[in-house]
Amino acid sequence: MTETVPYELLGGEEGVRTLCRTFYRIMDEEPRARDIRVMHKPDLAPMEDKLFDYLSTWLGGPPIYREKTGGMCITAPHRPYAIGEKERDQWLMCMGRALEEMGASREVKDMLKNPLFRVADMLRNTSERADSAAE
Repeated sequence: MTETVPYELLGGEEGVRTLCRTFYRIMDEEPRARDIRVMHKPDLAPMEDKLFDYLSTWLGGPPIYREKTGGMCITAPHRPYAIGEKERDQWLMCMGRALEEMGASREVKDMLKNPLFRVADMLRNTSERADSAAE
């Protein structure tokens, strides 16, 4: 018996491309994602391609990202940006909506929920202080 990987459950290359395209469209249009949108250049196409490469590999598809970069580390490219809980949550909101809009199955969404959170949370490089914590 072979295990089906998320890459296949999302529809392979076409599905992952759709996910990436939808993610960046949502990020570009959603006012609640403005903090992460301003971290990007006006043309989102190069980032869409990089996300596709990463997710293809990470989701169990062809090792495109690993072949291009020699590994799967994504913390270094994110270091120049202040990423806290707010930015993490904006990214997760966009990804969740993208999965929903592309019609990902409940199985895939459940399968990816915790791993996506862990990846997004790993990129945090700032600590946020709630106003109440200072009192």
